Parts: sequence; C-alpha cells; structure tokens
Amino acid sequence: MAIDEAARSDAQSSTQDGGQQRGRVAVVGSLNMDLVARAPRLPRPGETLAGSAFTQVAGGKGGNQAVAAARLGAQVAMVGCVGADANGELLRAGLLAEGIDCGALDTEPEAPTGVALIVVDDASQNAIVIVAGSNAAVTPASLARHEAALAAADVVVCQLETPPDAVHAALAAARRLGKITILNPAPATGPLPAAWLPLIDYLVPNELEAATLTGLPLATPEDAARAALALRRAGARNVLVTLGEQGVCALLVAEAPDAVDLARPPAPVHWAAPKVAAVDTTAAGDTFIGALAARLAAGETPEQAIEFALRAASISVTRAGAQPSIPSLDEMAR
Repeated sequence: MAIDEAARSDAQSSTQDGGQQRGRVAVVGSLNMDLVARAPRLPRPGETLAGSAFTQVAGGKGGNQAVAAARLGAQVAMVGCVGADANGELLRAGLLAEGIDCGALDTEPEAPTGVALIVVDDASQNAIVIVAGSNAAVTPASLARHEAALAAADVVVCQLETPPDAVHAALAAARRLGKITILNPAPATGPLPAAWLPLIDYLVPNELEAATLTGLPLATPEDAARAALALRRAGARNVLVTLGEQGVCALLVAEAPDAVDLARPPAPVHWAAPKVAAVDTTAAGDTFIGALAARLAAGETPEQAIEFALRAASISVTRAGAQPSIPSLDEMAR
C-alpha cells in the first residue's frame, strides 16, 4: 500500500511529552447524545422494567473513537455533523475539550443531533437504539469539502452510523490519498459491498457483525478465524474480529490481497484479553478502534497496536459510560 511519505514524515516529527510519537487520525462518523438507563436485565418485547439509574453522556461511534484516539496519543480531526441544538453544542464542546480538531464538523440546521437510547443490565451487557438525526447529513459532497482533513491524516477511520455513500466516499478518498484505512462495520445489516473491501486496510467487526457480514455462525474463536478468512478472501487486507472478554482474532498479512495463496491462507491468531471485572461494555469496541488507530498512526506494528488496544478496551469496561470510560495515555502507562 502506498503511504503519503511526506505526511508520514511530518507526523513522525511530532511528539508528545516523554518522546511518545504522535500520528494523525481522521475519524469520519457519527456523534450522538447517549441516554443511558441501567436495569437488572434487558427488557423483553412489550415489557416495562424499573431502572436503577440514568445518565446523559456524549457518544456516537465516531465521537467515541475520536476521543479514544485523542486520549491515547493521536492528533485527531473529527469529520461529521451535529444539529443546531443544545446537544450539538455540548458534543462539539466536548470534542474541543479533548483537543480534537472540529474544523470539519458541520452543523445541520434542519435535523436534531443524533441520539442513542441505551439500556445496560447488571451483567454489563447492553441494548442500543440509534436515531441518526444530523448524522444523516454526512454526504459525499460534505466529505469533498473537508478532504483536507483526510489528506492531513495518517489513518482514516469509518463506521456505518453515517450514510453508506458517505462511508464509501471516505474510504475511496483515503485510498486515493494513500492513507491507512480502518472500517468498523457497525451496525452491520448484511455483507459489505464488494467494491468497499479492497479499500479497507483493517476491517474490525465484533462477533455479531462478523457473522452478519459472512453469514457464518460465530460462537468461538475458531468460528471467528473462519469468518476472518472469509472476509480476507473477499478482499479486506487485515481482519480483526473482536470477541469481548475473549479478546480478538486477528488475520494480519503483509501481501497485497491478490498475492495471497487462497489454497494456503495465513493462519489467524487469537489474542487473549486482560482479565478484568466488567461494569459496562458500552464503549469497549470504540476504545479498541481508537487505540488501534492511534498506535498505527504513530508507526507501531499491527501486533503492537492490537496489544495496546486490548489493554485500553479492558480498562474501559471497568467503568460506566461511553466517553467517560475511555482511558488516557497516562493511565495506560501505570
């Protein structure tokens, strides 16, 4: 893969305190205000449960991943859209407080800021309903206006909480600009368009998303390995299937997709997650993605980035909330 060497050299010359190298990450994605209720268990259809607590916190996969990348060492630009309302103002202010560049964050006057309705049970599992709102205003045209944010990045991160044509436009632009691309295919509703896969350097689904993308059953790390191989054969370069407390199944290859012998594919590797007492898993996947992007942008190997991302995600599940649960680089060093 061709990388913009000038941009890479510029990014590598930038360091933070202690000499830690900083890379540049552009996140194209959603910003939501999360409305979080805690209950003993997730409700069944038609059932009303008494909850024990309620909080309102900044969220959205794009926003969460941008905050994670920023807290974990990257220089971050957010490419997205909020509404012209109080929630939009709060989300923008929160990103700015994290040192995130919001020059490519638009305001849509005709739609409310996105919201996510989240129920978290006593086993730390969650159920989420998303109302896109202003996130639907992220379009190929808006991305074209903000291409400079992609051009300045080492790594471009996308998810599926913005319109599909915008996601494809972001991946295509990042590939044309020679950037490392990460797609977190969440939420997944079916297989990805075939034209997308060659644009993706790191495809990072969780186990449910991997099953949806491939149509394969997925209950064990061995199942995850089979799903990763199927996605690799379809055209994705590197595939990381996150497995919650079971860690991640990673298929990492150095060759171009068309250079791999499909009769003898490389073996996926299972990485165990640190053992912790989970409190809330809401932003664990987003923490993993942001951490992975930050370390890849800083020039670390995929193996180093995965190990770092697993540690970051393991910290995030030990406390409640989405963005409030994401650790800082200082915490990772303790």
